[in-house]
Parts: sequence; C-alpha cells; structure tokens
Amino acid sequence: MAVKLNLDKLDLQIIHHMMEDAQISYADLGKKLFVSGGTIHVRIKKLLEAGVVKGTKLNVDLKQLGHDVIAFIGIYLEKSSMYDSVAKELQKVPEIVRLNYTTGNYSMFAEIVCRDIAQLRWVLHDQLQKIKGIERTETFISLEESFSRNVKVIP
Repeated sequence: MAVKLNLDKLDLQIIHHMMEDAQISYADLGKKLFVSGGTIHVRIKKLLEAGVVKGTKLNVDLKQLGHDVIAFIGIYLEKSSMYDSVAKELQKVPEIVRLNYTTGNYSMFAEIVCRDIAQLRWVLHDQLQKIKGIERTETFISLEESFSRNVKVIP
C-alpha cells in the first residue's frame, strides 16, 4: 500500500517553482513564497528524503553534443514474468535513457539516444537482441521533438 505523504501548499509551490527553474536559489525562492531560504532548504531536504524529489537534472540539447538520433523501441518479451530481469539488463545499456513497463502491444517501451544511425543499429543488433527474454523489438525514429514539459503540480 502506498504511503500517504503530507504535502502542504508550500511544498507544492516549491515543487512547482523548482520544476520551472531548478537553478533558483533557496533565498530567491523563499522571497517569492514569503518564507526564509532556510525553510526552503528544509522542505527540499524533506521532499528528497521522501522520494518526491529525485534530484535535479541539467537540460541539455543533445543534438548540440552530437547525439542526432532519438528513437523509441517497443519491446516484446517472451514472457511477461521476464520483465524484471530484462529491465535489469536494459539498464546496463547507456544509450537507453527511459524505460517503461506498458500495456498494449509492447511489454516495454524504451527511449534511446544515439550519435547516429550506425550506433542505433549497433545497440539494437549487438545489445538488445542478445538480452535473454526479448523476443523482438520495433523501432520508431523521432524526426523532431515538438515540446517536452512537466506536469503542473500547483494546487
């Protein structure tokens, strides 16, 4: 059973503002929310310990760094009971940036980032197809990302 967290309006406001700009200082965020920077620090620490906040990430334009191919891989498993062991193996593939257990046609759906098509082919052929439990895959190459956003959490 999921643990019920006691998040109040201030917690949700902190999350909202930090999702918009994770670089904002605790002091500046405190000023916006009419509390001290120390209060923000304590609340963020509480949210981290509770697992609500899982750290911060730098949003990088991967194309600027030479990673020109983003693909989505639909993965069919031999048996759904193999999900955990396959997920563990897929986690070892650094090009896979996201993995979801899904309903529908695929057992799993992965997002993969590669420098080029040759690297994508190598990952598909030499990495994924050798993992025990993967029956087959279906690949969708992203032509363009129109937008990416977080969900609004403000009450």
